[in-house]
Amino acid sequence: MQKLKNIAIILAGGSGNRFASNLPKQFSKIENKTILEYSIDAFEQNKQIDEIIVVSNPSFIEKTQEIIQVNSFTKIKAVLGGGKERYHSSLTAINFIENECNLIFHDAVRPFVSQQIIDNIIQALSTYNAVNVAVPASDTILEVTENKNFIKEIPDRNFLFQAQTPQAFRWSAIKKAYQIGLKDDNFKVTDDCGVVKNYLPQEAIFVVKGEQTNIKITYPSDIELAKILLNKIKSI
Repeated sequence: MQKLKNIAIILAGGSGNRFASNLPKQFSKIENKTILEYSIDAFEQNKQIDEIIVVSNPSFIEKTQEIIQVNSFTKIKAVLGGGKERYHSSLTAINFIENECNLIFHDAVRPFVSQQIIDNIIQALSTYNAVNVAVPASDTILEVTENKNFIKEIPDRNFLFQAQTPQAFRWSAIKKAYQIGLKDDNFKVTDDCGVVKNYLPQEAIFVVKGEQTNIKITYPSDIELAKILLNKIKSI
């Protein structure tokens, strides 16, 4: 059986509305590199990744291409324009692909994904068609009433995990899940694993152990935390 390509999809289509900046947060710098550079470089350095596709905010495609050129990234196959919602960006990449492969979707604003996580995901894809990365929930999670004023349930934390990225799929599986989902008038999801879970329930979604350093940069204060983490990572 021919080995399938492993293609990393860097989702960099966000506008950074919560980041109080003129630029989307993926272009903010941690020390001397943008967040986007860290994220691309993680997959550029991984020996099992064959190609990288960056899905950019359409208004910043040129800036994204400049970053790629400056860094001389060699695995970049394409820079595509994303859509309004996260799933539009995922779909852009899915529809760009023409042949069976493994797709590894990663949020551009998670700059410190480790080589171990990437390797473990690719290993899991040899058995499963859908893979997520997650860490155990560190806080008690509350389910509240519709008006959000009262506690409805307190789920057992032992069975609660916080999702991270990458999320990875066999191309044919995630493509089929979206084809079914987009026919649903009430289609609404927050990530790609949610599409598989809702519309291909027969597909088991394997969970790879995440890491606390695999943080998502959401607010300006996260940059300071990222600087501290970067120093710790460098010292390992």
